[in-house]
Amino acid sequence: MLILERRVERARLWMWASPVLALVLTIIAGGIIFALAGVDPLHGLYTYFISPLMDGWDREKLIAKAAPLVLIGVGLAVCYTANVWNIGAEGQFVAGALLAGLVPVYFSGWQDASVMAVMLLLGVLGGLLWAMIPAALRVRFHANEILTSLMLVYVVRLAYDWAVRGPLRDPHAMNFPKTVRFDGWQVLPAWGEIHLGAFFALVAALVLYVVMVKMLKGFELRALGSSPRAARFAGFSEHRAVYFVFAVSGALAGLAGACDVMGVSRQLQAPYEPNYGFVAIIVAFLGRLNPIGVIFAGLLLALSYMGGEAAKVSLGVSDNIAKVFQGILLFFILACDTLILYRIRWQGRG
Repeated sequence: MLILERRVERARLWMWASPVLALVLTIIAGGIIFALAGVDPLHGLYTYFISPLMDGWDREKLIAKAAPLVLIGVGLAVCYTANVWNIGAEGQFVAGALLAGLVPVYFSGWQDASVMAVMLLLGVLGGLLWAMIPAALRVRFHANEILTSLMLVYVVRLAYDWAVRGPLRDPHAMNFPKTVRFDGWQVLPAWGEIHLGAFFALVAALVLYVVMVKMLKGFELRALGSSPRAARFAGFSEHRAVYFVFAVSGALAGLAGACDVMGVSRQLQAPYEPNYGFVAIIVAFLGRLNPIGVIFAGLLLALSYMGGEAAKVSLGVSDNIAKVFQGILLFFILACDTLILYRIRWQGRG
């Protein structure tokens, strides 16, 4: 029978070649999917991966779509490096969007630079506070943070939906579930399709790269992730690390939510399920849990969204094909990483 045997050493080259191999396998699988759908594979892959890059407006839109993925992805990369599994970034994203959106609803006349700063800070606070719940449950009750953070996504989604359909709804919206439009200083500055959130994403990635590679805190988190027992002997606190990484990832997810409603939709609308938090999990792994790698992975996954839209318009296929590509990519990333850590060996019955 076939068994997986853990490798004594991992080849550093394959650590970085693995995402490239996963991407190549995803492209091959995508070509097969297009062929089964009756579409010329080469034309389908060109429409999906290349055509969104051919227009300047589309390139700006690509950066705007990548911004929340990078913001959330770098926070999750820090979490996963420390072996803390925050799966609920989508909920923290929605919590940040909801809290930031309260200001224009109740203080529509507030129009100066301070309102933008307050909305962004409220977004950070919303994501951070929502992330502290699974962190506290793990530290205090040893609850599995995968389950608690994931379940809290659906709690905050229902709370958001109730608020937008109820007390926050614009009375002049003809019964549509949405708030008043944000205006003036309540909207992020934008250059074409690129809003200020892209700058925040770049700064967050660079700062966290320095923290994780050059500072003691990064060494502490890597030590806790790779060898918790040795890290405890070194005096590193696992509990403080759990709170720290949840705070960082939750705050960045909340900031991404605030930037999304301030820079893209410019109001709260229901239903609101962007799924950036879930896709950012793929971004973190594709970027090898490295903040700089997450920037390129975020651009690639943003391209998958735009490719899905282009395929729907040009080829007449469902835009859900973007989710299919994202799922296949995650599968191949995990499969390739498994072969980096383990070798396949045949073991006889005897």
